[in-house]
Amino acid sequence: MYAKRANSRAQGAASYARVGLESDVLSASPHRLIVLLFQGADTAMGTAMVHLKDGNFAEKGQAISKAIDIINKGLLAALDFETGGELAQRLASLYEYIAEKLLVANLKNSEEELSEARRLLGEIASAWNAIDPGKSNEK
Repeated sequence: MYAKRANSRAQGAASYARVGLESDVLSASPHRLIVLLFQGADTAMGTAMVHLKDGNFAEKGQAISKAIDIINKGLLAALDFETGGELAQRLASLYEYIAEKLLVANLKNSEEELSEARRLLGEIASAWNAIDPGKSNEK
């Protein structure tokens, strides 16, 4: 009975978190949407690392797949090659490289590859956060 109640609370908390995320996405600026994608990919990679260290390889694979999906279907798909030119091309190459690192991390159960992918994406996210257009009017 206790396990059932605890599971019910966990499901309730997860539902609440999904509603909060959906509200954030619906009201977000384009810049904020990219921030959310970076956060989602980072969370998925962090989850993958925990599962890798715990030997939960199926869950690790699911988390890495989620990170790859966020990178390919979110960050990479959001690039505007017409407006972004060479910068967009370079980001695309970097996103593809990170996705490859994640694939290798998954296949080889490599903490090093996973950490490198997370570090690289974190550096891009940090640069993206530094150019927040909402902060340009402050001073």
